[in-house]
Amino acid sequence: MSNSYFRFKQFNIDQGLCAMKVTTDACILGSWTPLPQGPARVLDIGTGTGLLALMLAQRGQAIYIDAIEIEGQAASQAAENIANSFAAENIKVLHGDVKTYAASVPYNLIVSNPPFFVKSLHSHGAEKTLARHTASLPFEDLLAACDRNLAPEGYVSVLLPTTESGHLREIATARGWSTIQILSIQHQPHSEVKRQVTLLSKIPVAAVLEEILVIYNEGKTYSAQFKKLMQQFYLDF
Repeated sequence: MSNSYFRFKQFNIDQGLCAMKVTTDACILGSWTPLPQGPARVLDIGTGTGLLALMLAQRGQAIYIDAIEIEGQAASQAAENIANSFAAENIKVLHGDVKTYAASVPYNLIVSNPPFFVKSLHSHGAEKTLARHTASLPFEDLLAACDRNLAPEGYVSVLLPTTESGHLREIATARGWSTIQILSIQHQPHSEVKRQVTLLSKIPVAAVLEEILVIYNEGKTYSAQFKKLMQQFYLDF
């Protein structure tokens, strides 16, 4: 998925100007994240190419999305991708820092594939460092932005590597958030879980729902579970 563009069934993603490209894990986040019932306002934090915003817009019948991006070239690329799509009137790209962002109307859902390397060496290039390292958006700042902008009954969906996902949940619990559900992503049936999607809410829950998604069968063909999840987006499914 490192081409300068990526084609989905209902939209195209040009990613030549973005440090972080379209990934399978991000596609899972966009397809799996539950949508609020009825008309909804969504905030996509760190939209990058605009992929998540477009996936959610395709799935939602009455959905309005603000997609915020701090890096200038990525914000321009997202705006172009969205302007050339079916969802140009439903998605607004905001070039800015979510750490200082406060919406006038709260959101029902906040979704993010945030910077995730906590202790690794910084990548070469300012844009990739900004896109990949928590120095640009520490988890405390991410949760503070969600505190400011989420409606009381809303929820947050975040994709992270497993270790960082656990770290986020620890910080969230200390700040009064509840974990609703965890999706663990495996590349093959017996492989290590390297990515997780966590759903967070301010509403207490009795138990955390846990689910496993396996992308490939043992023979490296796509699993029926993954194909069912992605069939509305991937051209070959």
